[in-house]
Amino acid sequence: MNAPRPSAPHLRWWLILSAHMALITLLMAGSLSLFSCSAKESRMSLFLYNEADPYIREFAKQILAASPQDAMPRKFDAGNSQLIQNEQIEAELTRNPASQRPALMMINPVDRLGAYALIQRLKGDDIPVIFFNREPLAEDMGLWDKTFYVGARAEQSGQLQAQLVMELFGGSPDKLNEYDRNGDGVIQSIILKGEQGHQDAEIRTREVLRSFEDAGFRVEVLALEIANWNRDEAYGTMGNLLRDYRHRVELIVSNNDAMALGAISRMRQEGLYRDTNGNGRIDRNDSGWIPVVGIDGLREAEESIAEGYLYGTVKNDSQSMATAMVELAGVLLGTIDPATLSYALTDGRYIWIDYRPFVSER
Repeated sequence: MNAPRPSAPHLRWWLILSAHMALITLLMAGSLSLFSCSAKESRMSLFLYNEADPYIREFAKQILAASPQDAMPRKFDAGNSQLIQNEQIEAELTRNPASQRPALMMINPVDRLGAYALIQRLKGDDIPVIFFNREPLAEDMGLWDKTFYVGARAEQSGQLQAQLVMELFGGSPDKLNEYDRNGDGVIQSIILKGEQGHQDAEIRTREVLRSFEDAGFRVEVLALEIANWNRDEAYGTMGNLLRDYRHRVELIVSNNDAMALGAISRMRQEGLYRDTNGNGRIDRNDSGWIPVVGIDGLREAEESIAEGYLYGTVKNDSQSMATAMVELAGVLLGTIDPATLSYALTDGRYIWIDYRPFVSER
């Protein structure tokens, strides 16, 4: 049976409805296409050298918290292996479908010398990269104009550590106060170094000693021990150091808070940090109190300062760095006006965040 033909008025209505439906379909398809493009453009990947590092773990949380919900980075932990990090990055670059590949990468490199190959690879795929926490070589940063770094100047942290110590010991190299326990005018010190050959460890160690020398303070380094940024290693190392130098050491300088806290744990176990003046708390006037200074500004370090154990730290302001990184990523992806950046770009590719000293007041 043939269907009845529509009347002229009904035909016009049907044609108008069909045209509207076609237009709606076209608009929906366009919207989906735009959404897909936007989703692709907003994709970011976050690569960490080692999330077991408490500073990096907290840093990663701050980056994710600062990121928009529709542009949340996908996070990867290399477990302190450059090989694993390279494989993670390559896997992201070859993801299928192609729309799920990142439009921008944030990389905390395991080895700063590995940045050269990473930059060359990302340049080939035209994917901007923001390095953080471990600064690539300047010549590697210059390989491509879409390479950026957000971080703090390592030399500043060592200089501020020295300032904290000099203030504690009276501020005058010619007349040290009661913290020079043997009264010889020299600060007997132990240095806990993060990692042999690591850029920040080398610079922090060099600058704290250079700052003492420039100010005329005499420092005797009783021991310089590698503890690989690790609290447990510092705890173990400190046992041997106390056996050899317990009655001589007047200061412990640590390249980071984690090692400083490990050293304090061992010192407490060995009977130091007792309330010898009977005022009901641990403070600088207790006879077994030895000043320890760290770097990073971990929450646990601040708690240790408040409790009277850790003398001070130099805050590596990861919260401001996280904000700067996310804002810079937005500029590179075209979602943020460059004029609204909270932190200035230096030389077109660096954002520097100052360290800040933090000490106990008692």
